[in-house]
Amino acid sequence: MHNIYFYTPSSKFPHFPSSFGLLRRQRHEHKPRWWTKIHDPRSEFITKWQNLFLITCLITLFLDPLYFYVPTICGVACLSSNLQLLVFVTFVRTIADFLYLIHIFLKFKTAFVSRNSRVFGRKELVTDPKAIAFRYLTSSFILDVAAMLPLPQLMLWFVVPALKSVSKAHSNHTVAFIVLLQFIPRLFVMIPLNRKIVNSTGIAAKNAWSGAVYNMLLFILAGHVIGGIWYLWALQRVNNCWAIECLWQRNSTQFPCDTSFFDKENKDLPARKIWLEKSNVIANCNPNNKDSNFIYGMFAPIITDDVVSADFIQTYFYCLWWGLKTL
Repeated sequence: MHNIYFYTPSSKFPHFPSSFGLLRRQRHEHKPRWWTKIHDPRSEFITKWQNLFLITCLITLFLDPLYFYVPTICGVACLSSNLQLLVFVTFVRTIADFLYLIHIFLKFKTAFVSRNSRVFGRKELVTDPKAIAFRYLTSSFILDVAAMLPLPQLMLWFVVPALKSVSKAHSNHTVAFIVLLQFIPRLFVMIPLNRKIVNSTGIAAKNAWSGAVYNMLLFILAGHVIGGIWYLWALQRVNNCWAIECLWQRNSTQFPCDTSFFDKENKDLPARKIWLEKSNVIANCNPNNKDSNFIYGMFAPIITDDVVSADFIQTYFYCLWWGLKTL
């Protein structure tokens, strides 16, 4: 006769047969977790992860140049930072960096095809963890780590506040240099991955429109980067003009100047107000002033249109339009 198991109200959970619990334990034992097993590079899990990570790489490439828009002009001879934009970019980039870390971990858990087997067409997989680790450490490990490191976050939130003597303009340029420097390994991580996905799945051949959209995104990315660099260099030109005017009055006995006057924190200093009233910094650093000796060159439009002190949306699309037009 079949065994019948009744569920009584007094019991909190139904009592399953012991054979059912044993079967469930056996399933868990025979199916290891994804972080413990060695994966086949052609498996569905690795294919889905590579597609997800390719999207992550593309997002981070669009995200990093947004650091160029963090500095802004908050008045006459005054530099500030867009704190809301900085928090948003830092939060999203930290999540992306964590996905980069998972990608590195998965590379230690992904088998590879032996070179010797390729000659005979057998394509045997090497699943030895030590061999996988040695191959990865001697190939692209350093590049992946360089792309993963959260350098802008550490610089903006920890290093710059600790170095109180560093001016805001200098710190912004340092962060921009780090972003551009890290942009290179992130490109070199994404391009081979994209080629590998296209060769294995044939996405470009199956969906022509997806290839067109992807190429258009790369074109917009180029304009996005160029526009951000143009905006940052325009701020640098303005800051250089302020610094030149400040240098003339640095040793003045009536209205001495200090480069810290350009930071927003020192905007209400009495000495700064006296310097602005007595000096010619407003007139000499105005691009519309034909008598000024300072030349802005191709950065004059963004300054005369007051884009450097506008809100982020207006500034971003103005610079993106300029970058696409330049391309």
